[in-house]
Amino acid sequence: MVSKKGFIEVGEAVGIIAAQSIGEPGTQMTMRTFHYAGVAEQVPTGLPRLIELVDARKEPKKPIMDVFLKDEYASTYEKAKEVAKEIECTTLEKVALVEEDFEEKKIVITLEPSELEAEGVTIEDVKKKVKSASNFHVDINENVITIKPSSASLRSIRRLTNKLRQLHLKGIDKIKRAVVVKGKDGKFFVRTAGSNLAALLKHPKVDGKRLYTNDVQEIAKVLGIEAARQALVNEIKQVLDMQNLNVDIRHCRLLADAMTMDGEIKSIGRHGLSGEKAGVLARAAFEETVKHLINAAVHGEEDRLIGVTENIIVGQTVPVGTGLVKLRMKL
Repeated sequence: MVSKKGFIEVGEAVGIIAAQSIGEPGTQMTMRTFHYAGVAEQVPTGLPRLIELVDARKEPKKPIMDVFLKDEYASTYEKAKEVAKEIECTTLEKVALVEEDFEEKKIVITLEPSELEAEGVTIEDVKKKVKSASNFHVDINENVITIKPSSASLRSIRRLTNKLRQLHLKGIDKIKRAVVVKGKDGKFFVRTAGSNLAALLKHPKVDGKRLYTNDVQEIAKVLGIEAARQALVNEIKQVLDMQNLNVDIRHCRLLADAMTMDGEIKSIGRHGLSGEKAGVLARAAFEETVKHLINAAVHGEEDRLIGVTENIIVGQTVPVGTGLVKLRMKL
């Protein structure tokens, strides 16, 4: 039998308690960002990361993935390094010097043989990719590729140059760096800068069940809203734990539930949850007061006074806790 002691009383103001429990220690967070061991890129933790999560940004400032490998590849550093090399994205600017010559209206790509060898790309691969990427006349002379757009403006040459620099040669798109890290269990895994969940799930050497990314929006797209909700809980809790702030996980869950209850990740703020409250007065009390009042007047909205804010504004008992109880008397 389940103990009733853990249940919350009907009418308990859970939202306010959660807001207090996260907000109060949140003010003590440091603005510094810390290193993630193993990856050169800094990962925002602390306040910047928390803001990023509750704002439901399209993508994190520094997306990171933990790519766990199948047992036969996770046992030795060499095998894990091979997989890291396979998934790291190689762009043209990594293996070649891409320059534009505005006088003669041409783009010159000088390939570096040593870099090609290090990245495991052949000159033929590069030539094929460059040919398919540009629809203009391509001239190839050993390791120099010249592209001459027929009737191109200087702006279109610059645009083509930038596109060619980011030309994807091998590996998985968006994975900028891949570093092999030794896990607590003694096995090796790959930590990457950049995130591409859908592509890595299909990789034969990757253990898809344990694949993790800190990009919550991507998780929602690939694995669905339930997974995104859990990822939000994990990420928020991780930020608080890193700062040694002991917040009960149920407060984090309530926050994640509120953000994901409509089947998409909504931010907390005037463009998300607070801007979509049921009551007119509740919306007006948060931000952009005049806008909400004018819109409500134009549409002839009425406020049913069902929330906390509205009742405080009109000076009534708040429908929470003991205010929820109605008394009837038989005279």
